[in-house]
Amino acid sequence: MDHITTELQNLGIQTMPQFPGVQLYPDLNPVDVYRAVIIEQLQSITGAEPQIINNAVQWTQDLKHGDLMLPVPALRIKSPKPDELAKQIAEKFESPLIEKPSADKTFVRFFFKPEPYAKLVLPSVLKNKEDYGFNGSLGREDPSNSSSKKQKMVVEYSSPNIAKEFHTGHLRSTIIGGFLVKLYSRAGWDAYSLNYLGDWGKQYGVLTQGFEKYGSEDELQKDPVKHLNEVYVKINQDNSKEQEPLKPLLKRKEELEKLKLPTKQAKPAKGEKPPPPPELTAEQEQELQQIEADIEKTKEDLAAIPSIDEKARQFFARMYKGDPAALKDWQRFRDLSIEAYIQMYARLNIHFDEYGGESTVKEENMERAAQVLQKKNISEDSKGAVIVDLSKHGAPKLGKTLVKKRDGTSLYLTRDIAANTERFEKYHFDKMIYVIASQQDVHVAQFFKILELMGPPYSDIVAKCEHITFGMVKDPKGQTMSTRKGTVVSLADSLDHAKEFMHDVMRKNQDKYEQVEKPEATADILAISAIMVQDYSGKRINGYNFDMEKMTSFEGDTGPYLQYSHARVCSMERKTAIPADQLLTADLSLITAKEGIELVRLLAQWPDVFLNTYKTREPVTVLTYLFKMTHQLSSCYDAKDTSNRNAKTMSVMYAETAEKKAALMALYASARQVLSNGMKLLGLSPVERM
Repeated sequence: MDHITTELQNLGIQTMPQFPGVQLYPDLNPVDVYRAVIIEQLQSITGAEPQIINNAVQWTQDLKHGDLMLPVPALRIKSPKPDELAKQIAEKFESPLIEKPSADKTFVRFFFKPEPYAKLVLPSVLKNKEDYGFNGSLGREDPSNSSSKKQKMVVEYSSPNIAKEFHTGHLRSTIIGGFLVKLYSRAGWDAYSLNYLGDWGKQYGVLTQGFEKYGSEDELQKDPVKHLNEVYVKINQDNSKEQEPLKPLLKRKEELEKLKLPTKQAKPAKGEKPPPPPELTAEQEQELQQIEADIEKTKEDLAAIPSIDEKARQFFARMYKGDPAALKDWQRFRDLSIEAYIQMYARLNIHFDEYGGESTVKEENMERAAQVLQKKNISEDSKGAVIVDLSKHGAPKLGKTLVKKRDGTSLYLTRDIAANTERFEKYHFDKMIYVIASQQDVHVAQFFKILELMGPPYSDIVAKCEHITFGMVKDPKGQTMSTRKGTVVSLADSLDHAKEFMHDVMRKNQDKYEQVEKPEATADILAISAIMVQDYSGKRINGYNFDMEKMTSFEGDTGPYLQYSHARVCSMERKTAIPADQLLTADLSLITAKEGIELVRLLAQWPDVFLNTYKTREPVTVLTYLFKMTHQLSSCYDAKDTSNRNAKTMSVMYAETAEKKAALMALYASARQVLSNGMKLLGLSPVERM
């Protein structure tokens, strides 16, 4: 704050304006200095309340339209008319920090004077370094008091099923969750990472049979998850063949049941009666009854063999009862899987504070929840099973859901309900986020609604919870991936392939390659950057195809290009070797080229980008900004001084004086710092050589 106060006093501004009810952070965000000046001036000119002014002043979509703008109608002043008031504001506004504003119909556009702007922004970046742009007060109980208590956040994400290979479909939840933990930590929250593994259920009875039939101890020790995944695919193929007699029966049943469903019809004319709902003919009704009987008989026949499916059901029943023999292989598969996952997470810059799972949920908590559901008439019996019909509880779109099977075993939903309470008892969180794919939107909505219906303490806890959803990752041809069918794309294989590709690219420049201290590790970082940046390139809700060729390109807005931009400035810093204290005292008035001024303006936006990202929770908000900034950085390298034989006016190496060199390097060092801060927020590791 000291350098800001000094700069303002040099311009004749003795004190920083402050306003009750308006929270600005000028020591963290240089643009807030300008907001304060604008609020002070507009309050004097229009009489509008500071809070209203602060809410009205906005970013522009493009810097050519100003650094900030004011849509005058947002001031809620009835007279004079907005266009007239815009002219008055433009005429009366005076500040040594801001050019004379322009009135554009009902908008007032504010352009910040370049020299004082550079003197406020660049020292702020260089002094705050890795903290520049981040606001650690946002997550405190009182954001206006930096010493108030941090709020607690729990983020549940990734959550693969044990013994299943970590594939590209798991990637989204993992890196979105990791991003959210970093985002909230940087905003001052006490954030915890939770991995809730899919480690319970009938599928482990299927897996055990698969390992007995196809498993190899040697292969298990070499690569446990890959081998177990292969075994699981094979046994599921066997299971699918066993279930063949059921398939035509189930298909015909579905066809007949569809005939019962009403189809969309045009509304009847006024006075006409709507057509009667569709009905099955007597023959079709008889056929449906016969098919249902055939399905039950076929299931009984398969169970009597017993089929793989029936053996798996029996095995899980033994696991559920705590049979040591049944749990022995399951525990081993679980431990080996977690060990392999930890290695994969390390490659992705992900760390978990806790590895939980369905198996860790306490039986007594599930039973207590079941009793609440029964006592409050939320659940009901259905042919020996327990269901919740949410259409009877004000949520017709959520339909019916099963909470306990006929054999008494619990389901995923039952465990979710109990686990939610257990987490609150452990962490006493202020907020919890579930990062779960859009395929599970209905499940999560049912889960949250049931907790709400259960009343306190369940309803109080779920009020603190939020579901952050995302679209699916598909294979390069746009097909949905399935572990059971063996159509998933292994993330480890994808990373290794991308790593080799990057390594080959690096080796093409032998001189640079020899200067990289750990070339293979660097190639791995570039590969991970390539994959993560493609994932972040759209809004979370949008899915995408996992296209290795596109993501590893150095052309366009890709991970490798982002890393190249960072490494290029690092190279410049090494060659110039200007000490940090000289950068802080550099004469920033020497940055006069329009390309350099535009870069300063973009660097100043980073704290606002962070704040906006904190609101949207969209990684693409950060990524879009970083690419915009790197494009401007690139334009600085190519900037020409047409009055001096087209000399590169923004080149550090060809700067005409030591003072100009220091000023330019202060700008580029600031750009590298902001680029690094943004990349680390996304979970990327910026490289210094490549």
